[in-house]
Amino acid sequence: MIKKAREYLKKYFGYDSFRPGQEKIIEFVLDGVPAAGIMPTGGGKSVCYQIPALLLPGSTLVISPLISLMKDQVDSLVQAGIPATFINSSITASEVSKRLDDAVKGRYKLIYMAPERLESPYFLEELKQLDISLVAVDEAHCISQWGHDFRPSYLKISSLMSKLPGNPRVLALTATATPTVREDICSLLGISEENTIITGFERTNLSFSVVKDENSLTFLERYLSKNKQESGIVYGATRKEVDNLYQYLLKKGYKAGRYHAGMNESERASQQELFLNDDIKIMVATSAFGMGINKTNVRMVFHYQMPKNMESYYQEAGRAGRDGLDSECILLYSAQDIRVQRFLIDQSSTSDSRREQELKKLNQMKDYCHTEDCLQSFILQYFGEENSEPCGRCGNCLDTRSVEDVTVEAQMVLSCMIRMGERFGRTLISQVLAGSKNKKIADFGFDKLSTYGIMKQRSAKEIAEFIDFLASRQYIGISGGQYPVLDVTNLGKEVLLNKERVLRKQQLTITAAQTDDVLFEKLRAVRKELAAGEGVPPFIIFSDAALKDMSLKQPQTKEEFLQVKGVGEQKAERYGAAFLKAISGYLSQNPVAKAEPIQSISTKQQVKKGSYLDSYKLYNSGASFDEIAAQLNLSVVTVENHIIRCAQEEMPLDWEQIVGNSEQELIINAIRNIGAEKLKPIKETLPENISYFQIKAVLVKYPAVTFQKTP
Repeated sequence: MIKKAREYLKKYFGYDSFRPGQEKIIEFVLDGVPAAGIMPTGGGKSVCYQIPALLLPGSTLVISPLISLMKDQVDSLVQAGIPATFINSSITASEVSKRLDDAVKGRYKLIYMAPERLESPYFLEELKQLDISLVAVDEAHCISQWGHDFRPSYLKISSLMSKLPGNPRVLALTATATPTVREDICSLLGISEENTIITGFERTNLSFSVVKDENSLTFLERYLSKNKQESGIVYGATRKEVDNLYQYLLKKGYKAGRYHAGMNESERASQQELFLNDDIKIMVATSAFGMGINKTNVRMVFHYQMPKNMESYYQEAGRAGRDGLDSECILLYSAQDIRVQRFLIDQSSTSDSRREQELKKLNQMKDYCHTEDCLQSFILQYFGEENSEPCGRCGNCLDTRSVEDVTVEAQMVLSCMIRMGERFGRTLISQVLAGSKNKKIADFGFDKLSTYGIMKQRSAKEIAEFIDFLASRQYIGISGGQYPVLDVTNLGKEVLLNKERVLRKQQLTITAAQTDDVLFEKLRAVRKELAAGEGVPPFIIFSDAALKDMSLKQPQTKEEFLQVKGVGEQKAERYGAAFLKAISGYLSQNPVAKAEPIQSISTKQQVKKGSYLDSYKLYNSGASFDEIAAQLNLSVVTVENHIIRCAQEEMPLDWEQIVGNSEQELIINAIRNIGAEKLKPIKETLPENISYFQIKAVLVKYPAVTFQKTP
């Protein structure tokens, strides 16, 4: 059946091969094995149940908390020729009854429903009449009380499974799950650990940056002014902040919208629709916006304030680049953000243990803002990928500033903490080091300490930020809930004993860049016109990634049009003529812009210096990675990531040059024997001359071998 699955992938979705992990998950489902898939946003989770739904008898029930996503997914499936529907609070009771009646008659292959429906005994009785072969649990982290978005109604799923006739299969899927949450998912849904496929949390098309010590509004406006044609989301922590930003951007002439819980439902729906249809470019919103928004062409996500935890941040930032194209995630950090989030946590109606857990996660989020190591690696380690490699593309990896030795300053801070008894927070510690005249300091007698005023050349605010930096590097530990207490870790003690040096970089300023592609913009206009005519968002017609590939390959015939990534047979029939006409018209007016033969890179393609296409061209001309890095002012790791991306996009590459035949065979066997995509354990079984890059390349070229262990 896997062969048929591959055929359906091309026929309905327009792709030639599965992404890592998808095929193995589908194999589990078709074999009737309960399974879980932990895949990054944009990693193709929906295909893992949509393809089996086409192959299995009866219907597939998809449980999802995301009402907006249900409509988008159903619209996309119907556009591709797959019968599907949804049942949630956005439709009337009579419509629910009609859709259930049609479902009983077998008219749908996929039925999406909200988990709250499981609270209704009447609805459960109705479900028993359906022929359900598979129950897909989307956003499965909601089942865990330790997840960042716990939904009590999810706990009803296991009861549902026992009541449905025919013993349907179960598949759980999520993008944000810590090891503890993954254990809960498997335990509550009866899934074995060995049937959990984790393809990694890394989003290779996203670049992460943290901006500190710069006016956030000035930075935001400067960035947006350079990217006026692109869609983006700006997240604010409070409704008031969202309203202020929204009004400011409108006055500056930006096509902006807003979204928060203080608006009525019709206002929110209207603003969301405008954003999905590209009628507004920037959505300013609280975290209430975005759950289930399947807009694929979001090129930038800003966090105007630091979010409360890493799960929320990665989920919100992950709304950028769902089409696989390069996108940016920028967090504008201020120390005030901590106080805002603490206030919001304190105001929440949760238990003391839950509040303490949320405060701990807030401190981990603060560590992310202050780390000088790879930002993507920090995120991956948070989600349990301990041996992650530097990404080579985040703000920290691309930081070329000189390193400063701040060991002496660190020793001052750590020494002061010990003399104060390791019983206080950063505010009081900072004031003691700065020599503050605060009465509280005198009351404790801290003005008599040898470390009192030892850093008076700095302000208390600067010292507090330095303390945050030391905490992010694990020299300082944080304990306690509402009023955190700092202590010196074992690593910090190594610093005091001069056995560990502390290095820090100066402030980093990030600049935005914009690319220009005339044909791409023409194709976007065609897409928007078609979408308006059919009453659906533009990305339902084709994603930006499909349009980029279209403008690169410039197909002239239907057969060539079908070779564009994301173009299936149904969409080629419906939309091919309009896009082929636009491409033909463009080429007749710009004859020198004609691309090389299909599936090759156009030498006329205009790209920004240092992009992955630059690396590709130099690589194809015979340049080594070191030579490419030197010419484009990049690191070798970044060049390697560029070539990996070219491989993922199926650009022609000399594989024998990347991985010799014998090395390739060794790597494939190592992958099969280990059965995982963790690079370090694979590398440890191979000769030293085989690099991490070569292993990554083989994983990209042969994703199907990843989890197929040899007997």
